[in-house]
Amino acid sequence: MYEITANIVDIINHRIFPGSVVVESGKIKQIIKDESMKQKNYILPGLIDSHVHIESSMLVPSEFARLAVTHGTVATVSDPHEIANVLGLDGVNFMIENGNKVPFKFYFGAPSCVPATTFETSGATITADDIRTLFENFDLKYLSEMMNFPGVLYDFPDVLGKINIAKEFGLPIDGHAPGLKREQLKKYVSAGITTDHECFELDEAIDKIYNGMKILIREGSAAKNFDTLYKLVDSRPDMCMFCSDDKHPDDLAVGHINELVKRAIANGSDLFNVLRIACLNPILHYNLDVGLLRESDDADFIIVDNLKDFNVMKTYIKGQLVSENGKTLIESVHSSQPNNFNTEEKSVSDFHISPSGKKLRVIEALDCELITNEIIVEEKAENGTLISDVDNDILKIAVVNRYQNTRPGLGFIKNFGLKQGAIASSVGHDSHNIIAIGTSDEELCNAVNAVIEMKGGMVVVDCNKIDKLPLPVAGLMSSDEGYSVAKKYTALCKRVRELGSNLHAPFMTLSFMALLVIPHLKLSDKGLFDGNKFEFVDINV
Repeated sequence: MYEITANIVDIINHRIFPGSVVVESGKIKQIIKDESMKQKNYILPGLIDSHVHIESSMLVPSEFARLAVTHGTVATVSDPHEIANVLGLDGVNFMIENGNKVPFKFYFGAPSCVPATTFETSGATITADDIRTLFENFDLKYLSEMMNFPGVLYDFPDVLGKINIAKEFGLPIDGHAPGLKREQLKKYVSAGITTDHECFELDEAIDKIYNGMKILIREGSAAKNFDTLYKLVDSRPDMCMFCSDDKHPDDLAVGHINELVKRAIANGSDLFNVLRIACLNPILHYNLDVGLLRESDDADFIIVDNLKDFNVMKTYIKGQLVSENGKTLIESVHSSQPNNFNTEEKSVSDFHISPSGKKLRVIEALDCELITNEIIVEEKAENGTLISDVDNDILKIAVVNRYQNTRPGLGFIKNFGLKQGAIASSVGHDSHNIIAIGTSDEELCNAVNAVIEMKGGMVVVDCNKIDKLPLPVAGLMSSDEGYSVAKKYTALCKRVRELGSNLHAPFMTLSFMALLVIPHLKLSDKGLFDGNKFEFVDINV
């Protein structure tokens, strides 16, 4: 048993008062109000990330937790969609088992879209029967984001089967509906889908709220929507939550949901609206057993120095002090390294594209956005093959199947800015094939082969110099200490910028160029894909 005295922030009853919180056996035994106390610090419920893919941190769950608690995060609503696309049910089981090794509250969902589409090659398939197995055998809280919105709109039996199983268990269903409007939105929501984290316009978010969806205000390493959506904090605090979706290790080392709390407060938003979104709404929506600073609750809370700067001094989970003054108190634990990599090294000729004399359809990447544009450019050829046009920032992009030995999917992309060299990664949403961009076919090939040799990871190639970050856990994560991984990743991104890229998060942006379920033009291992028409398109126009 122990007692903490501070100004107590009661977010349910919208009041702040001095007093003491008595903790016994991981529970809050008593809360004592004492107006005579003069306290400087504040105690309040811990923060919750309402939608995150832990895999995108490049850290196993136990290491993710070590970094997240320093920012006041006590729980995550975690979609293991990424590792499931590589390893299936075994991947989900790995995430659960590894997360259970540390004092942190991971709430995993059942991945609804493995594979995400039929237009790419993934490492596994999760069926409706598998979804039932996950719900029966694990304490999963929800059906993860239904990315296959065409399957919902056109009543695909396998999609509706998964949704109906979630309804049978009385669990919420997460959504993924970028740009969906009017009758299509109504059809999507009527299927029972309750959230969306893909809004990139305020009017879109308001329309979805009007139709009954809760909006997850996202600020990740690549997709940043807070500035567009923050007005919802005060206008509809009952219908919003905060999330990161995808957070790379260097960004996670700096901050998490606490950053959104600070920014909202700095914008003049009402404190209790902000805390409702950051702490209360995820618990209510997903029925999480996370404490809210009430008697008999789990002792999940944080202590901050003030309610403006929101500097997290201590974080407690189930009464255990897990972070103090920015230092994690969670010990690293051993992790296994499951993987799925089955392809041979490539030759330079595998990346050749024959000229056609026609114009090219090119992906235009947008910094800090998941969506892309389609632009049309002139061909540039040399020695009988199309080559990157470095002067105009039109670079060759490849997606290489890592589960089978097949020829790469090839295309061109604008806005990566490389003046020389190549980059490659086995983090390529959603099927996580190898994705690479290069200024020459030779360096493109070298980068891909470096990833194959490691059986997963990220590389930067510049002539004969190769910088690497191995990701041996499913080709997505490292089992090394989290801050060490963050440091290596920072160094790798610096190398990309030295080669000419001005992107905020070049590897994160690279990973989403294979994300077919986000418009407009993307690339899979099978070819160029139009995310609006949901069909393949030719590279030539």
